[in-house]
Amino acid sequence: MTDQPGSTAYIALGSNIDSPQLHIERAMEELGRLPITQLTRCSPLYSSRPVGPQDQPDFVNAVVAVSTRLSPLALLDQLQALEQRHGRQRQRRWGPRTLDLDLLLYGERRMQTSRLTLPHPHMLERAFVLTPLADIAGHVSLAGGEDIATLACRLPDDGLRVVLP
Repeated sequence: MTDQPGSTAYIALGSNIDSPQLHIERAMEELGRLPITQLTRCSPLYSSRPVGPQDQPDFVNAVVAVSTRLSPLALLDQLQALEQRHGRQRQRRWGPRTLDLDLLLYGERRMQTSRLTLPHPHMLERAFVLTPLADIAGHVSLAGGEDIATLACRLPDDGLRVVLP
């Protein structure tokens, strides 16, 4: 933890087993209760086909914005602990999961460690990440100068659809 002013971080949420919509909704509430962190925006929930193995249910996805004074790695620790509380098991790459939380952006911070790369290295390839991110942060520009809304429009939607309550 740090005493620096709050930074805006964007977190992608995904779930496709054991009541995925409920896992996403509960995780959003729990993200708002992290230490020295405040939930500031939530995208709509989306349904998407899985990346990788197709022998699994569709995912429910969303993106949230938080204002936090946690460092990027401390925030990552909190996200991984939250995944564990939701019963996350890492049995196969891109396999089914109760909850997946990915730290996409942390302010304008760029970093690459064995545990964390910022911005998230695959977010520009995934409509199920960029579309909900554009819903809450479409105006945010990335290092190349293009805003998230423009980048999201360039991706095929791959069957992405809003989940109705």
